[in-house]
This record gives sequence, C-alpha cells and structure tokens, in this order.
Amino acid sequence: MALEAADEGTEETPRPRSAATSGSYTSKDITVLEGLDPVRKRPGMYIGSTGPSGLHHLVWEVVDNSVDEAMAGHCTRIDVTLLADGGCRVVDDGRGIPTDPHPQHKGKTGVEIALTILHAGGKFGGGGYKVSGGLHGVGISVVNALSSRLIVEVDQNGKHHRLEYANGGKPKGKLEVTGDAPRGRTGTTVSFWPDATIFDEVEFRAQTILERLQMYAFLNRGLEIRFRDERSPERSDTTFKYTNGIVDFVRHLNTAKEALFRKPGYFDQAEETQEVEVAFQWNTGYNEGIHSFANGIATTEGGMHEEGFKKALTNALNKYSRGKGLLKEKDENLAGEDIREGLTAIISVRLAEPQFEGQTKTKLGNVSMRSLCERATNEKLGDWLEEHPTEARQIVQKGIQAARARSAARQARDLIRRKSSLEGAGMPEKLRDCSTRDRDQAELFIVEGDSAGGSAVKARNPETQAILSIRGKILNVERARIDRMLKNNEIQSLIGAIGAGVGEEFDVDKIRYNKVILLCDADVDGSHIRTLLLTFFFRQMRPLVELGHVYIAQPPLYSTVVSREKVYLKDDVARERFLAEQAPRKFEFQRLKGLGEMDFDELGETTMDASRRTLLQVSIEEAATADLVCAVLMGDDVEVRKHFIQTNAKDVRFLDI
Repeated sequence: MALEAADEGTEETPRPRSAATSGSYTSKDITVLEGLDPVRKRPGMYIGSTGPSGLHHLVWEVVDNSVDEAMAGHCTRIDVTLLADGGCRVVDDGRGIPTDPHPQHKGKTGVEIALTILHAGGKFGGGGYKVSGGLHGVGISVVNALSSRLIVEVDQNGKHHRLEYANGGKPKGKLEVTGDAPRGRTGTTVSFWPDATIFDEVEFRAQTILERLQMYAFLNRGLEIRFRDERSPERSDTTFKYTNGIVDFVRHLNTAKEALFRKPGYFDQAEETQEVEVAFQWNTGYNEGIHSFANGIATTEGGMHEEGFKKALTNALNKYSRGKGLLKEKDENLAGEDIREGLTAIISVRLAEPQFEGQTKTKLGNVSMRSLCERATNEKLGDWLEEHPTEARQIVQKGIQAARARSAARQARDLIRRKSSLEGAGMPEKLRDCSTRDRDQAELFIVEGDSAGGSAVKARNPETQAILSIRGKILNVERARIDRMLKNNEIQSLIGAIGAGVGEEFDVDKIRYNKVILLCDADVDGSHIRTLLLTFFFRQMRPLVELGHVYIAQPPLYSTVVSREKVYLKDDVARERFLAEQAPRKFEFQRLKGLGEMDFDELGETTMDASRRTLLQVSIEEAATADLVCAVLMGDDVEVRKHFIQTNAKDVRFLDI
C-alpha cells in the first residue's frame, strides 16, 4: 500500500463570476494546445498525479517499452539506473526504436515521431508487436514532455544514434549518428530528468522501483533486469531473473506464510492470438490472494480472466471431491470463497487487443479470455489434482474447514447486517454520527480511545464529520478466520459504521462515508493500531482502499512558541525546515506523542479542519506487493518481518509500519 499527500488546505477557492468572464465567447477564446503542450498543461490526465506515483509512472512508461520488446522475443536484458544527479536511465537490448524516416512525416524519423507526437507508436497494428502493455502510444512522449532533459540513444544497423531534448520536449538538434554501435549490439537507451516545475518532488524511491522491476521479471520468464542506485554508493546492484516465472512469483508471495504443500502448481494454454498461464499454491492462512495480469499490466479490479479461473476452480475442486468421496452425498458443494481460502495464485494472460474497463481501467473486459481461462482451468487443474492426490486432499480438507467456519460466522454476519442501516438506526454505541445524508460530503474519523474520541467530537464539524471511537488494538485479521473476526466488538463497530458489509459481501456502493480517516497517535502504539486497521481494510474491504476512500490524518508531532503564538510542525522534516528558516534563534519543542495532549480546538485547527489539514490518501499501486507486505508485517514469521523492516529502513519516510 502506498501513501500520497492530499493537501486540502491548498485548494484554490473558486472565484465569483465577473463581468469579464460572463461576457462574449468567440473563437478567439479557444486555446489550441499543440505537440506536447497538453501533457504539461494537464499532466494528471496522462500520469495520474504530480506526486510520487506520477513521478514513478515516468519510469514505468520507459521500462514498459523495453518489456514489450521482451514479450515480442527481442529483448533479454534491461538495466535501470538511478543517476547521481537525479535522473533515470533505462537500457535494453531490443531492436531499438526505428531510426529510419517515417513515410507520413517527411523529415522525421521513427525516434522523433515516438518522442514528440502523442498517440504515435508501433502498437496499433502492423507487425511490430503481437502483444504489448502499451495501448495509447503516449508513454515515451509523455516522459519527454514532463522532463527537463531527455536523451535517447539507439544502437541499430551497426550505428550509434543520439538525440537530445530539453525543457519539456524541445529538440536540441536532429537525430545524428555519433559512431559505431558496439559489435553486434542493438537496443535503446533512454535517460531522463523529471521537471521539478511539474512534480511535487523529483526524488525517486529505490524500493518502489525495485518492487515493480521484480514483478516484471516474474511475469517474463528468463528476462534479466538489473538495478543500480548511483545516489547511494553503499547499495549493491540488484539483479532479477526467474527461470520459473510466475511459479517463483507465487513462492515469493508465500514467503511469510506457511505453504500447505511444497511445490506450487502450474498450467498454461494458448489459442490463436491469446494465451494464459496460471501458478497456484495454498497456504495455512485465511486470506485469498489471486493476482491477475494482462500483457504485464496488473488488473487489480480483476475481469474476465479472473472470472473464468474462479468459476472453473470451484467446479474442478467440487468435481474431484465428489469423485474421490471426500464430500458425501448429503454435503453441499464447497463454495468458491471456501475453496479460495489461503490460495495464492497468479493469472497471467497475453492477448492481441486487450480491452480495459472499470473505475481505474484495470479490469479486463475480453469475453474470449474468460472462455480460455475457464477451459484451461477445468482441463489442466483437473489433471493436476489427479496427479497430486496428497495435495488435492489437503486443499479439499482446508475448504471443508473454511465452510464450517463460514457457517459458524453466518449468524455473526447477519447480526452485523441487521445493525447496519443507511438511515443510521442500530449504529454502534461509540459512533457519533454526522447529520448530512450526502455521502460525498460525509467523513468518518476512526479514533483510538475515549479521551481522544471526546476531543475529536468537540473539534469536528458535526454536519459532515462522524467520530467512531475504538478501544485499543483491534484484532489482527491476518491471523484470524472470519468467524472469529466477526465476533470482535471493535470490528463489528467498524463494519456497522461503514455500512457496506464485509469480505465477499462488501459493496462499496453502500458505504456511508466518502472518506474513512484514521486518526491515531504519532507514537509506536498509534502506528501499530493504524497498521491493524489498514490490514483489515485491505483484507476485508479492499475496494474501499482501491477506490481511494481511506485516508490517514496527520496530527502534528511538535509544537513550539513564536512571539507568544503556538506553532505546530508536522514531523522532523518540518522541524528542521523551521529551524533553518528561523536561524539563528533558539526554540524549545514539545513532542506531542498523543492526541490527548492537544486541546480540542488545537486538534480541530491542525488535523480536522478541511481547509487546513493534510491527509495521506492510501492507495494500492501493486496489489501483490501490498498482499506480501500485509503478510510480512502482520504474520507469524518474526525473522521475515525483521528482515523487511531492516531492508526498508532507509526508505522509512515512505512507510507506515
């Protein structure tokens, strides 16, 4: 899970219409943006945001082109380097961006077209690519538009070509041959430096890039990807290469879990212009971890390939169970959710014309892929079960235990469902609801403890802000089955307040609040409570996180006095900046370890007032990585957790653990 600041206190206040804006409207009032200008004018339309996710999106766009070369069978190695001066360089040994003149654009080569014209690329037809992750042809040109400097080098036909751009895509000359290419080498090298006038910050995070590069390597068996961070001399180079592809991916995701059997299963099937491969392994945990990809793109909302796999999985396991007498005649068939308990699976499909839909365009809509995945799973999984009777029996027994737990949980779930009402009846005792019935305006603050909850109630805007106090640390759902989870009073309160169900039955359209905000202390206990809550939302209300409804409040960590007025500082970085600005004066700082140390008016002013506060929005950039992080941080393996924290210590400002 990733965190990105949403500073609501800096939004521009709409200006009232004046005579100047309400007068005539003619053709001269229409602005025509040409070339790469639209990207610089509205970068969010192309990369999502100008925060950390948008910054790293530039890297993905360049690497995606190299990965497409690998999927086409022309690239075996990709090198990604974070340069000491803040740039990023991506090198591949593919065919190289075409350097010959384009027939429809006289005087321009393929390289120049790709770097300066939106929606231009080799992935719209023709023989360049059978499958690719690029769909719109805006990738490398968008990177050029949002960079203060970009250099592209192409080794092709025995020659080394070079072209440089500056200030958002303005060419510094023409493509030129600067010498001979290294013997036998072909490929593309792209070096770029993000434009600091566009992005909130231009410092790349190594761990974010490493996680994505590892995923690329898992999904492309045999592809070697190397990473180097020249900003940190103590960092050693990292190389990813997986001869078993997605089978190794499943092993990796189950690192912090106890596998039900040693070797993951695998099958694949290809038909005409599409193919599917699946790797799977059950563990002793209680959470489902199915992660799907289409042409290397993470389909976090699922789609037709997941539908086909899930349907056939349920059918194949029940058919096998009946045939082997593991289910008696009187027994009901195992439900899909019971069979999938503890399952870790990777579904990777490749197809010529992927159709993406859903709210975040990460849901595969090709009906033909559902048929292929269903057919392949019915046939190949059935064969695997017959060939692995011991593992098959373990899977079925786990499903039967899950079914019993689900039956035991049904009463608890029904009780919670009866308590949940969009009209507010039967709400949790600790909930102090807001008066608005406009969900888009409503916010729910989750606060630990009665003292902090009381302050938050006094500090809130009662029209739009609801307060739910919880007692201590909620149940760690990573280690608990749903029947036990639903008996927990604090979790019952959370489910009742949000009002959209839980688990398989969660319906994000029924949530009662547009923002669910975690308001916890800035100490270790507060961080632990926050992590428990995030784990619960990720595991049991995942669409709430995926669609951006979960936020983390940012109460100040320090306070000091300037000219008899109290000043609040968010964190250590803010304190150091404050000291630098106020030098050489001396100040005494009070560290605010708990919300209870703040008066209610101070809490409202610094943390809850929508015009002044800063919220961190929680997002799932890579669902598989988020799955692994939850399992590591909240699982039973202490050594794995210790190693994870030590590895990520240098990037602690990006973590919330």
